[in-house]
Amino acid sequence: MNELANAPDLERARTDAREHFWPHGLAHGKVGSNTGVQVVTRGDGVWVIDANGERWFDTLSGLWLVNIGHGRREIADAVYRQMLELSFSPNDTVSPVTAALSRRIAELSQDPAARVYFTSGGSEANETALKLARNYHHLNGEPSRWKILSRRGSYHGATLACTSLGRGGPGGASVPKHFGPLVPGNVHVDQPAPFHCHLCRSSASGCTLECARDVERAILHEGPSTVAAFIGEPISAAAGIHVPDPGYWPAVREICDRHGVLLIADEVITGFCRTGRMFAMEHWGVKPDIFTVAKALTSGYLPIGAAVATGRVADRFGSGEEAFQHLLTFGGNPASCAAALANLDVMENEGMAERSREMGGYLLERMQELDRFRIVGEVRGGLGLLCAVELVRDRQTRAPFPKEADLAGRATRLMREHRLLGRAGSVIPVAPPLCITREEVDEAVDRLGGVIGSLEKELAEG
Repeated sequence: MNELANAPDLERARTDAREHFWPHGLAHGKVGSNTGVQVVTRGDGVWVIDANGERWFDTLSGLWLVNIGHGRREIADAVYRQMLELSFSPNDTVSPVTAALSRRIAELSQDPAARVYFTSGGSEANETALKLARNYHHLNGEPSRWKILSRRGSYHGATLACTSLGRGGPGGASVPKHFGPLVPGNVHVDQPAPFHCHLCRSSASGCTLECARDVERAILHEGPSTVAAFIGEPISAAAGIHVPDPGYWPAVREICDRHGVLLIADEVITGFCRTGRMFAMEHWGVKPDIFTVAKALTSGYLPIGAAVATGRVADRFGSGEEAFQHLLTFGGNPASCAAALANLDVMENEGMAERSREMGGYLLERMQELDRFRIVGEVRGGLGLLCAVELVRDRQTRAPFPKEADLAGRATRLMREHRLLGRAGSVIPVAPPLCITREEVDEAVDRLGGVIGSLEKELAEG
């Protein structure tokens, strides 16, 4: 194994991680076990190499973000050049690279008057969008509009306000209740999830769009004059990757317009070619009033995020007395913006949107083969490289496995045994880097089949 420039002493790295590193969402000190934190040292495309030199398949693009793949020299070079010139722009200044990125995102948004408010990541982007929406109505003489509608089971970030949205956890479970009272004014509506929909499950004609009408019911119940915005992911990852009916988002757009409610699209996961388009809302021809991005804007090479407002919304903040009183230290950091511009160049030059459509279709086709296992309830996907397989105890009733089956623990252990990095539980999401090849799709699905086959056998044995 080649010597590592940044971590020559791997045993020391393991010890440091066990004794001092606090991983997100996991008990600390659990390093190197079959279900614990792995020490990894390199990345190459869809692969991540651990401290022993073993190759692991990245089924989730890190955390839904390494869209162009691991190990791209172009991004490192762009960041290096920028940091030699200016690594941070002081207050009341802007670097040329930050200005250029704002223009490029506005152009991609298809609104030439759009304005981009940079943040450090997705949670801050969504927090910014919520503040923008409330502030916008206040400036319009409607300070009573402060309530936010979101969908049950969605996840929009880790700040307290974002945690209050949807109540969905990052692993698909509900958010823990150990943080004290959540932020008031959050109203939850139904999620478009056909496999579990209680609104139109008995309909012979499929989706009835009752999930969209639930948005209007909530607005009318709360009183339109009290509702500031509706926020939703085009396709909710936390809720299990259910692609909504083609009529859902146009219906929600019309409802919001009719009641004066701003529509916020959380594109933190779905943006930047993940679904086969630059932004997922393009699939339905719907333009949100505000949309948020992060993650794949730099493909995870450096932290960044942004809330992007249409010109109609942004222009309300044009005068000095009406300026948006909100500040984030690392918003628009020049090095991060340089990474983002280089990343967008790679995406456009290498046709990542088209590649996502092509490989996403092949991935979904191969994943349909997993239906041979009795515990597979549904394989989902259909828009780019964003798929999932849901595991159930009973296919007919769609009943989940009981808690005592320890489905997540077993599945996580088996994923590690098959050298798959990602998440596993009742839903196993599959969203690899967009640079994936057909041969790598085959490898990933074959390994996942091994996981599900072993899991089915273990569960049958009790």
